[in-house]
Amino acid sequence: MELSPLDKLKTQILDIMQHQPFSALLNVQLTRLEQGYAQLEVPFSKELTQQHGFVHGGVIGYLADNVCGIAAATEVGEVVTQEYKINFIAPAIGKHFIGKGYVIRAGKRQVICRSDVYAITEEGEEKHVATALATILPVTYDVKTAKT
Repeated sequence: MELSPLDKLKTQILDIMQHQPFSALLNVQLTRLEQGYAQLEVPFSKELTQQHGFVHGGVIGYLADNVCGIAAATEVGEVVTQEYKINFIAPAIGKHFIGKGYVIRAGKRQVICRSDVYAITEEGEEKHVATALATILPVTYDVKTAKT
């Protein structure tokens, strides 16, 4: 039985996350994937904090960017981020962090996405810590990567 396009994408994303050093460092998990929607989770780790003890904004930005890219890929295939703008709403304090990405509009030349990042508190409640808007570009050529 042949895999659906969404299942093929999920397999590709899981492979990328296993082999991408930064994703492996964050111990990121793909927890939901639907047409036009993606969700990633990162557990709290002291190594991911900044000087005030909050999870670093770079980790929150990673979640915001990646869920937008993955959500966009469900609509148009291979993608790269052209730009994103993020608003940090509250300190990122929690036991784990969830990024939720949504496609707003998928066009031929760009995909506009929104993402929201939440800290899950010790009580299990979602605390909204950031929101972002991203422009994602479909890639119609082979992207060359550096071997290290």
